[in-house]
Amino acid sequence: MSLNPVINNWAGKTAWLVGASSGIGRATAELLHERGARVVVSARSREPLDAFVAGHAGSLALPLDATDQAAMHAAAAQIVASHGGIDLVMYCAGTYAEMRATEFKLDVALRHVQVNQVGALYLLDAVLPQLLAQARGGRGGHISLVSSVAGFRGLPKSLAYGPTKAALINLAETLYLDLSPLGLGVSVINPGFVETTLTAGNKFKMPALITPAEAAVEIEKGWRKGEFEIHFPKRFTLWLKALRHLGYGAYFAAVRRSTGM
Repeated sequence: MSLNPVINNWAGKTAWLVGASSGIGRATAELLHERGARVVVSARSREPLDAFVAGHAGSLALPLDATDQAAMHAAAAQIVASHGGIDLVMYCAGTYAEMRATEFKLDVALRHVQVNQVGALYLLDAVLPQLLAQARGGRGGHISLVSSVAGFRGLPKSLAYGPTKAALINLAETLYLDLSPLGLGVSVINPGFVETTLTAGNKFKMPALITPAEAAVEIEKGWRKGEFEIHFPKRFTLWLKALRHLGYGAYFAAVRRSTGM
């Protein structure tokens, strides 16, 4: 059963991806452009955005820092002025650094909160009035937040990252309850391990590792099916979802056995 309005025709639709300089965001922007969407890409670094626009006719680059509230509002206003509205907005900006409680660094933890969580709130503040107006006019729209399987439950070395991703899952669920009755779509994307600059520093073998291009295909497939939660690769994420149902004793034991921590 589809929980969201399906998106099976991207021709002429405006898709804004925040955090699209590389990785999942860049690959998804490329796929949506291929499908016919009018793609807007944002990130802190201008050069990769300009390179994207140079290779994808009709796209638009709006460099910004996701933790800059004013810049987020200005970008949203520019998109509405130039494109007439926003059909899909995807928040895929993120930061990741391993952290354990024995090596806790407050500044690093707070940076995760600002980029992974507060930036998403700034985006909502910038786009929700426009999307609500579109809903009243019958156009609709879709908000998609990129979280992670690390947000399912506590994991070793995820003291800074995991809590922010758990917050995005909860945020998406609450948004869905409020916005779905209005005809607006909301989805949360929970990838497993994807080969990006964020995961490149991991010093352990990452199970079921996939490429950003493979992730983009799964994301677009989820939007096409009207899914609320888009998780992949299933051979890994279904196992982690099963662990969510364990009691704490069994869960902690299972994690320690599988990670050796």
